[in-house]
Amino acid sequence: MKLSIDYNTSRYTINSYEAGLIKVNNQSYEKSLLISAESLHLQWQPGHVDDLDESHIDFILELKPEIILLGTGKQLKFPDQRLITRALTQGVGFEVMDTGAACRTYNVLSAEDRNVVAALIIG
Repeated sequence: MKLSIDYNTSRYTINSYEAGLIKVNNQSYEKSLLISAESLHLQWQPGHVDDLDESHIDFILELKPEIILLGTGKQLKFPDQRLITRALTQGVGFEVMDTGAACRTYNVLSAEDRNVVAALIIG
C-alpha cells in the first residue's frame, strides 16, 4: 500500500509499507525499526512482538515520546501488559496496531507535529 502526505515537516516520513518492507524517505528497510520525526533507529532488534522486553521499551522511552505506536506486523498482537504499563506509568501513551495502521498513524501524528515514536515490527 502506498502512503501519501500533503505536508509534513518531519525529517523522516514513511512512504509505504507492505509485508516485509517499509519505505522511509524513499529508502527500503526489511527489518524492524524505530522512527520519529527526527530520528531513525535501524538497530532495534525485535522481529516479533513476543521478542519485546523491558529493554526495548526503555530504549523507546529514552527518546522522550508523547506517544508510542507499536506496529506488530501483519496481524495485531498485544505484547505483555507489563510493557505497556511501563510506558503508561511514565506518562507516555501506548497504542498497539498492525504495522500498516501504525505507519499511517505515525504519518498523521508526525504531520501534526506530535512527538510520536513508531516501533515497527516488519511482518
